[in-house]
Amino acid sequence: MFYTHVKIMAGVGDRVIHIKELRSGLPLFKALGSEVRVALLELLLEHGRLNMDEIAKRLGITNGAVTQHVRKLEECGLVVTETAGARHGLQKFCYVNEQKILVELAPETKDQDVYEVDIRVGHYVSFEVWPTCGLATAETIIGTFDDPRYFADPQHIDAEIVWLTKGYLEYWIPNFIRTDRPVEEIQIIAELASEAPSYNNDYPSDIHFSINGVDIGYWTSPGDFGDERGRQNPSWWPPHLNQYGHLKLVRVNHEGTFIDGCKISDVTIEDLQPFQGHAIPLRFSVPENARHVGGMTIFGRRFGHYDQDIKVRVIYGRGARD
Repeated sequence: MFYTHVKIMAGVGDRVIHIKELRSGLPLFKALGSEVRVALLELLLEHGRLNMDEIAKRLGITNGAVTQHVRKLEECGLVVTETAGARHGLQKFCYVNEQKILVELAPETKDQDVYEVDIRVGHYVSFEVWPTCGLATAETIIGTFDDPRYFADPQHIDAEIVWLTKGYLEYWIPNFIRTDRPVEEIQIIAELASEAPSYNNDYPSDIHFSINGVDIGYWTSPGDFGDERGRQNPSWWPPHLNQYGHLKLVRVNHEGTFIDGCKISDVTIEDLQPFQGHAIPLRFSVPENARHVGGMTIFGRRFGHYDQDIKVRVIYGRGARD
């Protein structure tokens, strides 16, 4: 598991991935630890935009291998793919998302405090879901597949994986936020994927996030992944179902809202305040009017690739609140 302190800085004619802590850059370092992926980046930097077939021919590898390499580069924000019409139908095109990488070997030290809480994926407080949908504990499916009524089953608090085609799940962040220190940043870390019948690695879905009733942006999940078994999955979990997701870091601070260092909206930490009452609503959703309505899967610590639930971090700055 990793917590990233990565930020995008806009310069004149380029954008920079700014890694402020070494460990936060591990996904990027791993992605660049391949000669094929470096060659792929060089191709895109030279030509600007290429489809998957062109990349495969120029590198002398299969289309399947290109897909795997591009996915690794997508995960760390270096490459973006989009589907567009072409002479022979729809094609996937790739281009480089960032132009420069800045790595700080010695992190900046600040007088900061952190409040952190783990929220189990079954501990939602309200929901609205459409099939295909379902939830499971580490031992068994809750109810039956594709029946939204079971999301109200009292056993839902023990769920370690939940999935739905459209709708939302809302959680409560306990409001233990200090009043004597200014809040600099809120981080949400969760393992997420789309939701397709069975599974489909190429199944985009726009997963939206809101905190304290404010929509902060969305991430387009590339698919509902099942090409390999999730490392945390219990032995009874069928191989034809959702297996793992991508671990995503959502950060809201004074500069805006970011996912894995890429800015997704201008919503700032000030826009989320005041934090009043006993809890702060946190919502994950796939709206009916989203561009890609491909569902949502949220993985807990007993499913997927990562041994973690939904993690929330509140980072305080120095000095008293004004």
